[in-house]
Amino acid sequence: MEDLPEALVTEILKRITSTSDLNSLSLVSKQLYKIEGNQRGSIYVGSGLCTATKALTSLCARFPNLRKVEIDYSGFIPGHGKQLDNKGLFVFSSHCSSLTDLTLSFCSCIDDSGPRCLAYCKTLVSLRLNSAPKITSIGLFSVAVGCTSLSALHLIDCEKINSVEWLEYLGRDGSLKELVVKNCKGINHRDFLKFGSGWMKLQKFEFERKRGIDDRLLGDMVYDSSYNAHSTDIYDFCCESLKDLRLAHIKTWPEDLRLAHIKTWPEVGLRAVLGKCKALEKLCLEYVQALNDNDMIALSRSCSNLKSISLWLNLQRYSSDISYCDTRTSFTDNSLYALALNCPMLQIVDLSFTGCAADWPSEIGFTQQGFLVLIQSCPIRVLVLNTANFFDDEGMKALSSSPYLEILELILCEAVTDAGMCFIG
Repeated sequence: MEDLPEALVTEILKRITSTSDLNSLSLVSKQLYKIEGNQRGSIYVGSGLCTATKALTSLCARFPNLRKVEIDYSGFIPGHGKQLDNKGLFVFSSHCSSLTDLTLSFCSCIDDSGPRCLAYCKTLVSLRLNSAPKITSIGLFSVAVGCTSLSALHLIDCEKINSVEWLEYLGRDGSLKELVVKNCKGINHRDFLKFGSGWMKLQKFEFERKRGIDDRLLGDMVYDSSYNAHSTDIYDFCCESLKDLRLAHIKTWPEDLRLAHIKTWPEVGLRAVLGKCKALEKLCLEYVQALNDNDMIALSRSCSNLKSISLWLNLQRYSSDISYCDTRTSFTDNSLYALALNCPMLQIVDLSFTGCAADWPSEIGFTQQGFLVLIQSCPIRVLVLNTANFFDDEGMKALSSSPYLEILELILCEAVTDAGMCFIG
């Protein structure tokens, strides 16, 4: 092995993917130790990491070309020792000159001083903060200003991030291509309207509101089923590069109007994005309140490239006549007809219904007839139905003639019997 050219040894090591194998191999000789250390591009560390400055400096010297670093303290208890703090993060940011991807998970000893250190990482492209309880909007603003190459930002369970100056700054800079925000109590869906021109380059956007105790309740809000948030364009931004969109657990009414039996005209908010995504390929809507057919129709008309749609729907109250209130899921067959007509590339459909009783199939806004129009109009390869009470053996019979169907997943579809399964067979 000592006689082999260094370039050949490097190529051999690149083909070894197991970290344990690489660690073992590096102990064979000084040559392998050096070459393996130089070509190692990523490390994953946690509770076993020695946080002493000298040890961290030595680690960075051992792997001088690190591009991806993931530090994860999930499951950490005090007996595991000390966590990485601001000083330790400074060592990584100042010694890893090639660092492009950094993930910090459950790092409870890093506060706003830590993100300021990342200003040294001019090459940092992706930052993921997962459960960072001490980092506030101030620290995040330091990242926005200092990390000029940043194109992907994930914020998950970051409780103290509330003001959105960082979001406005990133919007003006316009460099973000991927933005994911989940379970951050201080950030609501209206804040993203301040992202402004940043929407232009964004390719992936995901927002999931932090849920409360009352989220499982039906509530007293009544939404207008005829309300059209897309009839006028009140927001001056476009998101023509957006390909992947996920919205989850969003409540689109103002918090101070949560009064029983009051019919609320919902804010436009993030629902405005649905009519602006010309390049959208993947859509996931999970328990978003107050949407109606007009939102789906607007989306289908602008998204002819849509390939995947996931709709997780629960019961809501709708009315177009003040004297009558209908309890059902958000969309009706009109949405399915619009998708069938305008989205010829649709291949993946995932429909899930929560809180709908099998004895009351009308609680689901879709009917079997409308559903089959969609299935027969698009080249569906993957179909997932969860608690689809409108779907029965006749639907299975029609489904059996779908020429492109490769994967079918039925969950709690009580109206489907053995006879329906025989059609598929």
